[in-house]
Amino acid sequence: MLRRLIVIVTAAILSSNSLTLAADSQKPKPPDQFPPNPLEITTPDPLLPRLPKDKQPLTLEEQQNLEPALDALNREAAAKLQGGDQVTAFEIWNRELRLRRFLGSLAEVQALSRVGAIAWNQNNGDEVKYITQRLQAIQKQAESQKKTAQVDLELWRSLGQAYQNVRSSKEALEAYNQVLLVVRQQKDTVALVEILKTIGELDLSWFDYPKAAPVYEELLGLATSQGDAVNEVTYLQRLAYIYEQTKQPQQSLNVLNKLVEIYVSENNLTGIPELKLAIAANYESLAKKDPNLLLEAFKNYQEAYTTAWQLNEYVRAGDALQKLIALYHSQGQIDEALQVSQILVQTQEQSANFYGMMEAYDQIGQLYLERKDFPQALTAFKKGLELAQKLKHEEAYFNGQIEKISKAKL
Repeated sequence: MLRRLIVIVTAAILSSNSLTLAADSQKPKPPDQFPPNPLEITTPDPLLPRLPKDKQPLTLEEQQNLEPALDALNREAAAKLQGGDQVTAFEIWNRELRLRRFLGSLAEVQALSRVGAIAWNQNNGDEVKYITQRLQAIQKQAESQKKTAQVDLELWRSLGQAYQNVRSSKEALEAYNQVLLVVRQQKDTVALVEILKTIGELDLSWFDYPKAAPVYEELLGLATSQGDAVNEVTYLQRLAYIYEQTKQPQQSLNVLNKLVEIYVSENNLTGIPELKLAIAANYESLAKKDPNLLLEAFKNYQEAYTTAWQLNEYVRAGDALQKLIALYHSQGQIDEALQVSQILVQTQEQSANFYGMMEAYDQIGQLYLERKDFPQALTAFKKGLELAQKLKHEEAYFNGQIEKISKAKL
């Protein structure tokens, strides 16, 4: 009886498994969620003169015969894209790219770079991914070869540019750093400057200011040693921007003061007011820890105003005066702030900046209010109202200020 029961149960289990297997076999298979990289398809292509066996490269003659056909594919793909058929265009380009590898790594990378730029501009994320994967494979191969052979600088430069075209900044910098290592060893100053400029610009484009700073410091040193005054100014300007973004006032001061020296030596005064404003702002920042540096801030704001006035740059002069007023006010020097405010009115009048004049009178009125000098405040706000009425702007504000003072006097 027990044996019979075991047989029945076993049969039921086997029957159940058979039904499950049958049901599974009838279920549709899920679609391939990750289609293969079209650049890795190995289907024989009629454009190939033969199937290379054992990875044997094509002969020079075979490569020369293949190249025009690939150029024709590129033109055909471009025409398809121009006609609005993006899908077919990239199918043709992918075929071209698969075949380009038979012309060598450099030719393939240059083609990947070209098509990668198009794919990025067309917002074709899949194609960008395929090209990036292929570039990574070529990079890996190049890294293994550099241990036994001389580094191919042109290939690494092309890899860097290709990665830039598909916006892979990390990989681009890895490629360019390979170039940098070699040109340092070769003591090739011209090539060193070029690759440093490329790396620096790439760092700046990705807002990586801490990495960009030493690159431009080195470029500055090279330009100074070579007497390259034009690029020296360019690198100083880049460094000034970098140190401003990274909130490093002392480093910024060093750079800005060098720029002032150069501009003064060249009698190029037009850039001085802006530099002096930046220098004063840095001293103001440093004065939070060392109050004695406030004198330098005052001095540079005043020099910014004086130079701008001499150059008839009244907008810049007004900016300097505004900074001075704010600094005097922060130190509780109301009389001095009022004196500079009166000069600001004249400066704005000189440049026919009526809106600026209106704001200056408002500022004067507020300063007089702090001193409880209501008559003077009232006069300032009334002048501000006259301008507001002409501009048809902020009339209600000035009327409100006048009304408040009138009530306070009562």
